[in-house]
Amino acid sequence: MVDPLEQVLMSLRRVIRATDLHSKHLAKTSGLTAPQILLLQAVRKLEGAPVGQLAKEVSLSQATVTSILDRLEKKGYVERERSQIDKRKVHVQLTGQGNEMLNGAPQPLQAAFSHRFSALQEWEQTMIIAALQRVASMMDAEDIDASPVLDIGALDRAPEPPSSAERPD
Repeated sequence: MVDPLEQVLMSLRRVIRATDLHSKHLAKTSGLTAPQILLLQAVRKLEGAPVGQLAKEVSLSQATVTSILDRLEKKGYVERERSQIDKRKVHVQLTGQGNEMLNGAPQPLQAAFSHRFSALQEWEQTMIIAALQRVASMMDAEDIDASPVLDIGALDRAPEPPSSAERPD
């Protein structure tokens, strides 16, 4: 029989590994990171919204969103325009190329997770939340800033092409 501690550590490792593999799959198939895809989806949903509103929508800091938008703008996926009414605000719109990218991009890992989690009974959701919060606390991670994005590494980084040994089958 497997020791309970080993079961926990193996489960944590599987979550980390699944997140890593999916992040690499996103980078390989779309050239984008999960946060970049989520931000593109938010731009599509809130067409013309200011950067601050987009940051709230994706639960990331405005600075992180600005950095991600820099990368997306360089790729031609979004356009930014300063508000004529309030010069402090910058509005973001999806380009035709950005819309095409989104239509062909795979869903971030949390999309499938979100669907499955929502299908659980409320008591099951509460138990999972409590257990994961306890795990985070036991790992001294409760004060680490985190957004609801299942991805590995810095949120505003460019995706690294996976090596042949790391590609998911």
